Amino acid sequence: MSQNQNPKPPIAKKSPLKMTNHNDTRVDDYFWMRLSDEQKNAESPDPQTQDVLDYLNAENDYTKEVLAHTKDFQKKLFDEIVGRIKQDDESVPYSDNGYFYITRFEEGKEHPIYSRKKGNLEAPEEIMLDENEMAKPFDYYKIAGKNVSPSNQIVAFGEDKVSRRIYTIRFKNLTTGEFLPDVIENTTGGTVWANDNQTVFYTRKDESLRSFKIFKHKLGTDPSSDELVFHEEDETYSTYIYKTKSKKYLVIGSYATLTQEYKFLNADTPDGDFQMFEPRNRELKLEYDINHYHDKWLVKTNLEAKNFRLMECPEFETSRENWKEVIPHRDDVLLEDVDLFNDFLVVSERIEGITQLRIRPWEGDEHYVDFGEKAFMAYTSINMDFDTNILRMGYTSLTTPNSVFDYNMQTKEMQLLKEQEIVGGYDKTQYQSERLFATAKDGTKIPISLVYKKGFEKDGKQPLLLYAYGSYGHSMDPYFSSIRLSLLDRGFAYAIAHIRGGEEMGRYWYENGKLLNKKNTFSDFIDCGDFLIKENYTSNNHLYAMGGSAGGLLMGAIINMRPELWNGVVAAVPFVDVINTMLDETIPLTTGEFDEWGNPKDEKFYHYIKSYSPYDNVEAKDYPSMLITTGYHDSQVQYWEPAKWLAKLRDFKTDNNNLVMHCDMVAGHGGLAGRFEKHKETALEYAFLLDLEKINS
Repeated sequence: MSQNQNPKPPIAKKSPLKMTNHNDTRVDDYFWMRLSDEQKNAESPDPQTQDVLDYLNAENDYTKEVLAHTKDFQKKLFDEIVGRIKQDDESVPYSDNGYFYITRFEEGKEHPIYSRKKGNLEAPEEIMLDENEMAKPFDYYKIAGKNVSPSNQIVAFGEDKVSRRIYTIRFKNLTTGEFLPDVIENTTGGTVWANDNQTVFYTRKDESLRSFKIFKHKLGTDPSSDELVFHEEDETYSTYIYKTKSKKYLVIGSYATLTQEYKFLNADTPDGDFQMFEPRNRELKLEYDINHYHDKWLVKTNLEAKNFRLMECPEFETSRENWKEVIPHRDDVLLEDVDLFNDFLVVSERIEGITQLRIRPWEGDEHYVDFGEKAFMAYTSINMDFDTNILRMGYTSLTTPNSVFDYNMQTKEMQLLKEQEIVGGYDKTQYQSERLFATAKDGTKIPISLVYKKGFEKDGKQPLLLYAYGSYGHSMDPYFSSIRLSLLDRGFAYAIAHIRGGEEMGRYWYENGKLLNKKNTFSDFIDCGDFLIKENYTSNNHLYAMGGSAGGLLMGAIINMRPELWNGVVAAVPFVDVINTMLDETIPLTTGEFDEWGNPKDEKFYHYIKSYSPYDNVEAKDYPSMLITTGYHDSQVQYWEPAKWLAKLRDFKTDNNNLVMHCDMVAGHGGLAGRFEKHKETALEYAFLLDLEKINS
């Protein structure tokens, strides 16, 4: 390997802390790395904070030293990745309430410009928000939750200046260009307008960043006097509010992993009381979503339907005894979503792992949209217009760039509005994708989506990067990435393992990869790696693994279980200290995730989680070369998890392989906000992997 072995790694100090649960004692040598938000945000660091900062900075310096010989290559990769991005780009306009809305970028600028045109696309452009100008005073800046009032006069939006997903809501008069004095702190960033153009509803977060209260704000009043509309007191639930596509109702939702509850209110009467739709039922594990249509509601639910079915009920008789079936449950088809139009119902269904769009006229024959490929990602896009037969949809595959279509649901005509432009050119005929199936240890067939540049030899000597997530029922679709070309063009194959814990193959797929079945997620990934080696796509000397967040947990588990299978691993913002995090209900996300991982206060879950938690299972043995990434302000996976894991791995491992970490001291879970700067970390990851293959140009 062309690696610099001379720099000496930082050695984290040990301060053993004993923790006993269920008569089992664990010793955490690195618990001291955890800081509170108050410590991180203090004007001057206290001694503990300074120790943590010194350690993180030392690790960053060490990473720079170890990978110093790749510095020019990283720059080349960054320029290459950014060079494929069309700098003066803009979204396909969509129409809403008399205006066409556009998001566009200008050459050389990191952030989007949000604009609109009245009536038609030839009208003068009105710039609503220029994020480039607004971001200038800050190291990090991101706008979210843009929402224009029904009168089209005022835009509400949230801004994050820390990268912790805590937003301040502001308002701008689009006629005068002036910002209103109303400023609302500590929110999710989103707002919902009542139909009076004066009342907005928003959601606040508690200390653990759980969305727990809905407030009502009247423009021109002091936000400190805003009325509390709803308080979600159950710490295992979060809450949010939205307006139906029909514009008639405001809906408050409460959700946990395995159950939901909704209340609704006519948007014309914002001072009224919200009415219960159907109460939460945790014992029944009732999940449901609601969409308003004329004089009824459509309800997607798992009621006696593992893969969900579609029901309907009268507008004011919403309890579940009034639900009548529209689309029945099917064991082999997952009902994912619906989109409503006056004359059509569009159903998103996952069939054999691929999302299909089913067009159901309220009267007449139904059909599926034909995309002409076997493996792809299709989805409904922004469809604000209710009275239309045109469906705006998105499409991509491993070899097809992201595309936006208008589809005539009546004539089946498909109009391509935009295909992602790859600057410098891209010829899809030069790349090949495959759909494979590995056999898991219990006989289950695990789908793998694979792409490579034509000429890739299946001789067991080629590099292959295997990626997966495998949690929360989040499905990994086979999508195109122009960034990925920097690997494919240098001989790598790229594979997505559709492992259990996701929902690619239906709800059963998810449930067989969570709670006391979680280890299926890890063994599925390993079985996919073994399969790719057996089929001569690669070998363990050229097989690499990558995952982020809960996918970083996957990385931590698979290197403990089968370290010899991987030549290198990239673990991005990895969730690896599972026991400690799930025992601490002050940490963001913990209380809402007991249905995903289990509550370790229950002895059964404690011992099961401990048996796979990456931090708790580090051993004295050889590990593969590893790059770990994190963000100091990460609200999803706190920085101390990867930092502690790194320190413990370095203390235990018996090999001389590189173990390095990059901690972004400005950003959080999603990295930097700009569309270019964030790819410096991508270039670092790719340079790390390519260097292990002795590819440096």
